[in-house]
Amino acid sequence: DSHKHKDKHKEREHSHKEHKRDKERGNWKNCHSEHKSCSEKKHREKEKERLKHKEKQKEEKVDLIVPYHRKIKEENERILQEYGYCVMDNHRERIGNFRIEPPGLFRGRGDHPKMGKLKRRIRPEDIIINCSKDSVHPKAPPGTRWKEVRHDNKVTWLVSWTENIQGSIKYIMLNPSSRIKGEKDWQKYETARRLKKIVERIRAQYREDWRSKEMRIRQRAVALYFIDKLALRAGNEKDEGETADTVGCCSLRVEHIRLHPQLDGQDYVVELDFPGKDSIRYYNKVSVEKRVFKNLQLFLENKQAKDDLFDRLNTSILNKHLQELMDGLTAKVFRTYNASITLQQQLKELTSSDDNIPEKILSYNRANRAVAVLCNHQRAPPKTFEKSMHNLQTKIDEKKKQLSAAKKELKAAKADAKTLRDEKSKKAVETKKKAVQRISEQLMKLEVQATDREENKQIALGTSKLNYLDPRISVAWCKKLGVPIEKIYNKTQREKFAWAIDMTDEDFEF
Repeated sequence: DSHKHKDKHKEREHSHKEHKRDKERGNWKNCHSEHKSCSEKKHREKEKERLKHKEKQKEEKVDLIVPYHRKIKEENERILQEYGYCVMDNHRERIGNFRIEPPGLFRGRGDHPKMGKLKRRIRPEDIIINCSKDSVHPKAPPGTRWKEVRHDNKVTWLVSWTENIQGSIKYIMLNPSSRIKGEKDWQKYETARRLKKIVERIRAQYREDWRSKEMRIRQRAVALYFIDKLALRAGNEKDEGETADTVGCCSLRVEHIRLHPQLDGQDYVVELDFPGKDSIRYYNKVSVEKRVFKNLQLFLENKQAKDDLFDRLNTSILNKHLQELMDGLTAKVFRTYNASITLQQQLKELTSSDDNIPEKILSYNRANRAVAVLCNHQRAPPKTFEKSMHNLQTKIDEKKKQLSAAKKELKAAKADAKTLRDEKSKKAVETKKKAVQRISEQLMKLEVQATDREENKQIALGTSKLNYLDPRISVAWCKKLGVPIEKIYNKTQREKFAWAIDMTDEDFEF
């Protein structure tokens, strides 16, 4: 080591003498190049040290984070086991969200008039517990008590409290995957299937009612036509200033509708433009039957912009009439029926058994989108949409280059096989063929993904899939066409629809 140190010292001394001599002779070029070389070397060493230090910091951070996250996970699991389950009819069932909302500013949905008001902290004295008489319920924190412990077996909620902004009651319920929720889902879709059997009779009835001598019956018949044809929500009466100004079919005002005897080559066009649920705009131009158009002209006579279109109708009157037509029938059942029947029809039209899995999934999403458009399930494009599409396009371009190179290699391999005519060259051709096929499939998957993402950027597919579409239609389609159910439903959705997955075969018809 001492020899090495002496040699290095001599080298530095020699270099310093050379540098001094160059300066005395005026040879600045050599001086500059030596200085540049030296500074570059120092910079490289510094960069190397910096990266090494950064890597070390990263490792230290990981060493700290991993135990921390493990500890949090263990604590969450402990809380879940203690508070996240209940026993119902001798079955251990998962509870939905068992955490009470924290205090904060009220946001509301859409343009809510009470946005920004303070949501106060919920205390034990605000909480009502609902359980069996013989059950052990959670104890209130020390020094506090529950508002009430109730034993009501006619409701499905476990905990409730009243929030301070609108005075509405909030609930803690069972998880969507629970047996009781599954039964309610099954009943909902069975009611929609019962409607299928009598829907033509109901349609014939409301067509007849368009000619009624009573204005209230005409209005009810036209509203029911809109609910059936356009899958509009019924729309409930609201207290002014308490909620956002959103409307449904029964609460449409004159300002929300325009009539066009002719528009874009179509006769009797109705233009609807109003804020729907969550203040999402509903805008549609639809050609209607002549009798509906004439009735709407009649309903609009001598009315101001803020007047109700259906001034002799409300949701209660409509639902009472629907109950007379079929037990359990409401305006929402029409929405569920039309959504499910549309999905089934679209899947039959769009899907071919010859398609591969990605193409079948694209067809499914297109069928789902037709339902989402019908139900006006919109969303804002994701903030990262442009970036993710750019990244996807980069992958597609890269894959195209790979495919082009693979095809050239296959062509060359075929030429070699033709010349050499031996076993080795034949195997090479087969290998290259498989490579081309594999890359082609990968490219096709990426292109399908890009199409799917572009088509659905402003459509929310999840709402209709979870709430309006009979899952048995999707399960039967998957089983019939050999599509893995995991490609259609994620883990949480599969748990929610376990009843449908277990009971449905490929021949199911809604």
